[in-house]
Amino acid sequence: MFLRTLRPALTLLLLMTVLTGIAYPLLITGIARLAFPQQAAGSLIIQNGKTVGSSLIGQNFADPKYFWGRPSATAPQPYNGVASTGSNLGPLNPALIEGVKAHAQALREADPGNTQPIPVELVTASASGLDPQISPAAARYQAGRVARARGLPQGRIEALIASQVQGRFLGLFGEPRINVLELNLALDGLH
Repeated sequence: MFLRTLRPALTLLLLMTVLTGIAYPLLITGIARLAFPQQAAGSLIIQNGKTVGSSLIGQNFADPKYFWGRPSATAPQPYNGVASTGSNLGPLNPALIEGVKAHAQALREADPGNTQPIPVELVTASASGLDPQISPAAARYQAGRVARARGLPQGRIEALIASQVQGRFLGLFGEPRINVLELNLALDGLH
């Protein structure tokens, strides 16, 4: 009697495991690879046959000749996708205030002549701690430092920034943004 009751339950468990744990994920992955091959592979950016990053995850650029992204909230290694998390610090939290001050000081030390207001995303982490984008204003804030570090006219750097701006999704959603990795790769391609 017990086995007659248990057998259909185990059969159903096995069937549902195969359907939802193997067949369905394989089907969806196959459809994604056909319909969206770049995104299904992680939106990887490949240069000269070598993977240099993903357009979905920020990277740690600290050299003054590169544009810097938002601070990362991942620890101990910045921009660690495995440790993605927000800081969850409120606006009055002393740790947030100290972090903002430290990031602002680093920006001022890297470009002492820049008296423009610092865009907020250059001193605060995003919700995921991995944002790959900054606003056009944050890129323009850094243009002078990057131009001097590379020995290029600032106008050329600003033109590059303008060429990298991604507009709002469907012209309505989100804000204009620039992918920092893609901007820095384009910057390396300038002659």
